[in-house]
Amino acid sequence: MGVISRLKEDIASIYHRDPAARNAFEILVNYPGMHAIWLHRISHKLWKRDWRFVARTLSTFSRWLTGVEIHPGATIGRRFFIDHGMGIVIGETAEIGDDCTLYHGVTLGGTSWNAGKRHPTLENNVVVGAGAKILGPITMHQGARVGSNSVVVKDVPADTTVVGIPGRIVTTPSPQSKETSERRNAMAKKYGFDAYAVAPDNPDPVANAIGQMLDHMHLMDSKVQELCQAVQSLGGSVCTEKLPELDVGEFSDAEMAAAEKRQHAIDEFDPII
Repeated sequence: MGVISRLKEDIASIYHRDPAARNAFEILVNYPGMHAIWLHRISHKLWKRDWRFVARTLSTFSRWLTGVEIHPGATIGRRFFIDHGMGIVIGETAEIGDDCTLYHGVTLGGTSWNAGKRHPTLENNVVVGAGAKILGPITMHQGARVGSNSVVVKDVPADTTVVGIPGRIVTTPSPQSKETSERRNAMAKKYGFDAYAVAPDNPDPVANAIGQMLDHMHLMDSKVQELCQAVQSLGGSVCTEKLPELDVGEFSDAEMAAAEKRQHAIDEFDPII
């Protein structure tokens, strides 16, 4: 795959996962996470060719430029997305699959000074929340999610969410929860909202409320579609026009100030949050 094609792929993945992304030029100039990934790809090639000092020097420059520290020995897959990026540390023997996402302050670290595999492996579609620490030669299996500020020291099964210190599983990949999650994700994409980690048994009350709202919208859409089909079968002419796209737009300064005021009140009420 050529350099230009890979660059276009990275830009498209950022568009898909970051609603703040406006255009390709802005992403190229103002996304340090992508800068860190591309500098790592160069340093990793140098590392594989045994140009170790040059590779480490380029890695150090990348850390200074972006705030993201990736050892040149780490292996990273395609469409890897680093959101914000500041404070991320990825160790030498870490392995990251395709379509993974890391938020700021994440550490993929080791627990031993012995040579060999000592850093985590992230399979495809893994998402790690801000401030989380994944330590040791463990495996985050495909589709796993890690909550913010969690500390994970054991393998995480596929399609599960872990939170806390130490990390504990809060969702299990049962057929019912998987079906519900897939339905909510489809609805979320339809309405322009990424329902990350919205699961039936998610302990986050806000995420749970959003999940219930998506379920209600799905039910209403289904009922309206059935009603339209019944009316059309009787000779009526309804539901012939496509529903308009939702355009939420940006928050106004007043709305942002109100949100910050509410958050400040929450922080004063409970400093643990």
